[in-house]
Amino acid sequence: MYTVKEISELSGVTVKALHHYHRIGLLAPGRISEAGYRLYGTQELERLQHIMFYKELDFGLAQIKAMLDGTADRPTLLAKQEALLLARRQRLDAVLHTLQTSIGSLKEGRNMTEEDLFKGFKTEMAWNAALEGQNRYLKDAYGLEPLAVEASEVTEMNEKAEEAATFMSEMARALREGAKHSDERVRGCIRSHLAFLDAHGHPTSPDEFAARNRFFLQDDFHRGMLEGQQTGLAYYLAAAADSFAAAERPE
Repeated sequence: MYTVKEISELSGVTVKALHHYHRIGLLAPGRISEAGYRLYGTQELERLQHIMFYKELDFGLAQIKAMLDGTADRPTLLAKQEALLLARRQRLDAVLHTLQTSIGSLKEGRNMTEEDLFKGFKTEMAWNAALEGQNRYLKDAYGLEPLAVEASEVTEMNEKAEEAATFMSEMARALREGAKHSDERVRGCIRSHLAFLDAHGHPTSPDEFAARNRFFLQDDFHRGMLEGQQTGLAYYLAAAADSFAAAERPE
């Protein structure tokens, strides 16, 4: 059995992080010694390896926990992680090629086509790899069929992702700066976000938006994703959505 310090030296994961993994149920020690020391065995080392693979793929801790808890078979986990890492490598190779082509074009004084400028950025393969964890969770937890992104949908998905990231960033900043969830600044962000969804074929009423965020607050996976961006964001967003919906209802 290994102590926390020994595990930290072996893996490069800090003692503080290992303690945090224990607290959130992501990586529990094999046993606790009579003196109160956390001790880890082979099974825990293997789970830590899976955690580190998923972190290399930029999954949040809540997502990692959901995926590991849902698949106990190590060969299956390794195969899935290999597929994800290969997809990541292919995308990075494509982006690197675009970068090298850009450097060559600059040196030669020639212009690149609009298509060549953005080759390798968020292909359908990259999208489907990124959605794998969420798809698996939604199917296991709620029986929902997985979302598959086609090549023709990539541009729209990129636009939606950029807008969603901007919206979440603005909400997280409002939270950090102490803005009340009922402030007009916050309501303006939500209003713009709903207008974007409506313009892109996903009309969402204020009440539907509020209900969705209450669901995210109750669902471990989605709450973890939001809290991973900013502590308290899931609760702030749910409260802001409820306040916005109430203000938009006709008297």
